Amino acid sequence: QVQLVESGEGLVHAGGSLRLSCAASGRTFSSYAMGWFRQAPGKEREFVTGISRSGGYTYYADSVKGRFTISRDNAKNTLYLQINSLKPEDTAVYYCAAGLGVNQGVLIGLRSWGQGTQVTVSS
Repeated sequence: QVQLVESGEGLVHAGGSLRLSCAASGRTFSSYAMGWFRQAPGKEREFVTGISRSGGYTYYADSVKGRFTISRDNAKNTLYLQINSLKPEDTAVYYCAAGLGVNQGVLIGLRSWGQGTQVTVSS
């Protein structure tokens, strides 16, 4: 299995931007579809965005379309999440995950999770 470590946590003002990274260990990163989930205080973890193994296909939750951009660099074993136009409701712990694929726009067959990184947006 692949091990995942997120970074890039921060406290930003509404309207600001942040870039999260997820470093994967092992040689199998490119064999996984990848994604980001988030969990806000008192809420369930929710899917945010996913990307295919090659990076050619991306998927977004309606709440983040146009503001979030997922990308990956298979040569560097790294997943990224660029977050623009941050809103207070984006405040959450963000987790990267490795999965077997994407079904109906959601990452499925989850195999590994990162430990999470905190994003806090002030109004």
